[in-house]
Amino acid sequence: MCPSPLSRRSVLGGGATAALAAVSAVSAAAHAAPAPAAAPNAAPAAGTTAGAAPYRWRTAVIGGTGFVTGVLFHPRARGLAYARTDIGGAYRWDDRTARWTPLTDHLGWDDWNLLGVEAMAVDPAHPDRLYLALGTYTQPWSGNGAVLRSDDRGATWARTDLDVKLGANEDGRGTGERLLVDPRDPATLWLGTRHDGLLVSRDRGATWAAAPFPATPSGTGQGVTLLVAAGRTVYAGWGDGDGALYRTTAGGGWEAVPGRPGGASAKVPIRAAYDAGTRALYVTYADAPGPNGQSDGSVHRLDTVTGAWTDVTPVRPGPGDTFGYGGAATDPRRPGTVVVSTNNRWGPVDTLFRSTDGGATWTSLKDSAVLDVSETPYLRWGGEEPKFGWWIQALALDPFDSRHLVFGTGATLYATRDLRRWAPQIRGLEESSVRQLVSPPAGRAHLLSGLGDIGVMYHERLTASPSRGMAANPVFGTATGLSLAPLRPEYVVRAGWGDHGNGAYSTDGGRTWTPFAAQPAVAGEAPGPLVTGADGGVLLWSFVHWDGTRHAAHRSTDGGAHWTEVATFPEGAAPVADPVDPKRFYAYDTTAGTVYTSTDGGATFTAGATGLPSGDVQFRIAAAPGRSGDLWLSAKGEGLFRSTDGGRAFTRVTSCRASYALGFGKAAPGGDGYPAVFQTGSVEDLTGVYRSDDAGRSWVRINDDAHQWGWTGEVITGDPRIHGRVYLGTNGRGVQYGDPV
Repeated sequence: MCPSPLSRRSVLGGGATAALAAVSAVSAAAHAAPAPAAAPNAAPAAGTTAGAAPYRWRTAVIGGTGFVTGVLFHPRARGLAYARTDIGGAYRWDDRTARWTPLTDHLGWDDWNLLGVEAMAVDPAHPDRLYLALGTYTQPWSGNGAVLRSDDRGATWARTDLDVKLGANEDGRGTGERLLVDPRDPATLWLGTRHDGLLVSRDRGATWAAAPFPATPSGTGQGVTLLVAAGRTVYAGWGDGDGALYRTTAGGGWEAVPGRPGGASAKVPIRAAYDAGTRALYVTYADAPGPNGQSDGSVHRLDTVTGAWTDVTPVRPGPGDTFGYGGAATDPRRPGTVVVSTNNRWGPVDTLFRSTDGGATWTSLKDSAVLDVSETPYLRWGGEEPKFGWWIQALALDPFDSRHLVFGTGATLYATRDLRRWAPQIRGLEESSVRQLVSPPAGRAHLLSGLGDIGVMYHERLTASPSRGMAANPVFGTATGLSLAPLRPEYVVRAGWGDHGNGAYSTDGGRTWTPFAAQPAVAGEAPGPLVTGADGGVLLWSFVHWDGTRHAAHRSTDGGAHWTEVATFPEGAAPVADPVDPKRFYAYDTTAGTVYTSTDGGATFTAGATGLPSGDVQFRIAAAPGRSGDLWLSAKGEGLFRSTDGGRAFTRVTSCRASYALGFGKAAPGGDGYPAVFQTGSVEDLTGVYRSDDAGRSWVRINDDAHQWGWTGEVITGDPRIHGRVYLGTNGRGVQYGDPV
């Protein structure tokens, strides 16, 4: 799926923003009239936290939803394969259980940049050995990369931090693999980087050093795009400018491969696959690294004995049918059999081409394909016929089964066992970037989710992909708003990036949708947060362009048929509805550190508390359910604040050092009835997932070191019907939900 401007793969603002200076004052009113110490809603004193509470964590099933950038079968261990993703970590496949197991969920908050997997490698002689090269961005604000190495197929890891950056979520993320175990020595590993040349390790990945290499790296190029073993020789593709290929020499150095494939000049080598039976190396090329931006490509065969190149391109791109070539795989059981993929082919849609005669003739597997997406209905995109594929750069052929092919797309993994019938091979792999979560107080579904790239989902079950697929009428890409009316929970509204409208409402709890009869003109280019009032009578829609430009909010009192501008609403702020009083709304001006309130149904807003933390658009307000004017402000490293007077004054919650996302669930049995409070934050030094059953006076950590999922600062909410149940949004590992053991 082509990402919308606010794609899940956009840069995390939270990762790039420097920590703000500590706020010196909350507001004059807060200091003048603090709440009584004994009052139930008083700001708690210094908090306490127990050890981690035992929780069972599971992933809500959707089925992929993200870009799978690589798939790798082990050449000598039947049924063993690995997959990598651009922001959601790595997985291990087990044929016996027909499931993927996540391998990198242990990476925590400070290691969010390592959830992108740049490359992976296996040791052909030692099936239990696995290596991962991690690093999501090469930008100045991102951290350096790291290499993980395992002797038990990813169950446990040793780690080496690198002094260079890797870019698993940047252009070129579907090339590779850029990591390889040397076929001559299993203790030697090669790692190709984008901007720092070739690295080598002589001790199985424990230490790394720069390796002499003929090509000169640049600060903006692709560098080494692929590493592949051909017998005892290692070949490397170079992505900067001339489509060059290099190989190791008998003396241990590197040299350019003589000659140059015709038609590949100035193209990027994307993938390569070696056919040991014919001693041929197949290389795919494109005029850009992809996955976006490719309009031309070709496939070439190198005879590694004679050095002769042959152009074996299946179909040439042309006017009206532009694309590059991506994945490449050979069949060790059948010499001369090779499969390649097109990429970025938006007209006829991408396909796989298969040849059994070394590329002399080809068959398009898409032409005879029968797709079964019953296990993942969202792949129908709101009622359309499922598409064979797009963004196909990951491609693998099972070395033990010539008819078992797997390929990745921008949304899932497809597989076949007979070269004709295809279905997602995706169980256990979830890669959504989660933007909104709503847990209704009644109805069939306990969860509604708003996601990057694939809109809104109605989860009538958490253990199966939503049967209705993506919310339709209209279909959205990235969701920007999702809100339920507490006094009328069957009424839900949503907003997002769409080609046929940007807002819709539901009167059956989110099962079916109707587009707004009208929408403000700015909605098409800057859909932002959308909220409904407590009874559904008023809608407030804020507008933020993907480049950060803010626009005036609009208000509707007739379900979206007509909209009027709200001049006094702080531009770009996220509106918050009071859960009890339909006339009350709130907004946090993060630029000024001021809370604005409305008591006339959102028609006008006036300033309330001032002097609050400012300067970060991710500071946000949450309203406690069942209470009017009870607001909590998460200000990241600046801490957690609370107001019990509708935003006129805020008091710091001293039990909490940092708060990034906050939500509410069912109150604890036998307590004072205050909703359970959940947050991603830190009580002392550890950032994790916490629950409070006493209105924030004390907290207990409910995740553990094996369940961290990198950055989780976007959204969290509890279940109003099940005490202790929490839903957590991740940036690449979908919706995680936890229950007390």
